[in-house]
Formats: sequence, C-alpha cells, structure tokens
Amino acid sequence: MSLAQQIEHEIQKAFEIDFMQLSNESHLHAGPATESHFKLIMVSPAFMGLSQVKRQQAVYKALAQLMPQFHALALHTYTAQEWVQKGQSAPVSPKCGGGH
Repeated sequence: MSLAQQIEHEIQKAFEIDFMQLSNESHLHAGPATESHFKLIMVSPAFMGLSQVKRQQAVYKALAQLMPQFHALALHTYTAQEWVQKGQSAPVSPKCGGGH
C-alpha cells in the first residue's frame, strides 16, 4: 500500500468524510522522494465549531504514525457549509522555492 493510500485509510478511519481529495505534490518539489509532499482537502462534520488549528491538530493526531514518513502536508479543512461558500475549491498550492 502506498503512503498516499495509507494516509487516506487513516483519515477515513478517524473522520466522517463528506469529501476528501489527497494530492501527491512531491513532483513539484526538489529531491528524489516520490511521496514527500501532500495536499489534503477534507470536508467533515467533525470540523463544526473547531478553529483551523484544532482541525489541523485532529488530522495530525489521526496521522501520527505516518507523519515521520513524509515531509509536508498542506491541509485545507472545511465544514460542508464552508466548502459550499468556497465554491467547492481549495487554494492552489504555491510553487516550491527549491522545486523543479
């Protein structure tokens, strides 16, 4: 099972998910690692009433065993209402300063 599949599996175990998209953005960054940088968009009722920091802490807790295996995780966490208000899209990841 790839690291991306493991991340998806752990998130699905820990959260009720309305929408999830995990993107492997490793190719946008310097270095030979093929699974080092990820972008995770999540929509979940679990985020209701939580600050962005608390949401991220909850995701990090769910991925605690996997986090040493990758370098970066861009998190975009929303409630269903926030996701609709955002036009069901997350920000584009910035270009890496050391990337290709």
